[in-house]
Amino acid sequence: MKLSLSARIAESPKRKDVAETPIESLAPLAATAGFAALSMRASVVSVAAPPARTAAVKALLDRHGLAVSMVTGDVALAANDAGATAAIHDIAPYLDLACALGSGLVRVMLHSDADIPAARRAADMAAERGLTLAHMTHWGTLIETVEDALATVATVGRSNFGVVYEPANLLACGQPFDPDAIRRLAPHLVNVMFQNVREDAASPIAFHSRRRGRIGLTYVPLDDPSGLDARAMIETLREIGYNGWITVHQPLRDGQTAADAVAEAARFFGPLIRQGGRQGETGSAPRA
Repeated sequence: MKLSLSARIAESPKRKDVAETPIESLAPLAATAGFAALSMRASVVSVAAPPARTAAVKALLDRHGLAVSMVTGDVALAANDAGATAAIHDIAPYLDLACALGSGLVRVMLHSDADIPAARRAADMAAERGLTLAHMTHWGTLIETVEDALATVATVGRSNFGVVYEPANLLACGQPFDPDAIRRLAPHLVNVMFQNVREDAASPIAFHSRRRGRIGLTYVPLDDPSGLDARAMIETLREIGYNGWITVHQPLRDGQTAADAVAEAARFFGPLIRQGGRQGETGSAPRA
């Protein structure tokens, strides 16, 4: 497995269009902390960015030895708003951006069955460039559950259309995010993203699932046992032989700097990736 850091770590939970810490500062922090890649977001560079900006970002990452694990090419994809499916209907600019940044994964969103034919065409276009389309388990999409994911992948019917496992969204949708969920998704996993949350009805931060409606969530430290269990997740991924990206997808918490957040992510996930998250490394024992 390879450790990646989402550029979301330089964003606040409420803003996905602006990076509070510029990539020129984030990249050296990530490289020094031991990350192998950044997951690129539109707050850094988007499909609307001038080619010179994209080239400058790629040169910066190259200088620091960082790959790009996945490309989220516009703010609508990150926010999952009404425009999130535009990418699947006009995929060429997103493929161009991925190629320019040297990434093999292009994030997409499907909201209804009407998006399926476009997904097939987009996957075929991506295959011509050796790229894979990646759809996260995410509220408000065709892939809110493991069953949804398996059905959608089968319906699209393209080997380069895969699933990004993201347990916080499964939690918000009231779905299992246990080891069995990972095992079921194993043949289709192309990326894994982790943000640590717990349900909090009073929180102003919310996911809006089709199954449960508005679910308030609070972001907690990556090793906080009141949230999700990354140790069990890593152990299961190792068990199934997953060797792709593990991407820390946590935004800044209140009062946290990007430097603090990067250090926390490296301190927690570094040993888990290197040693398989065995009991006793950090914090409490893994939960089933």
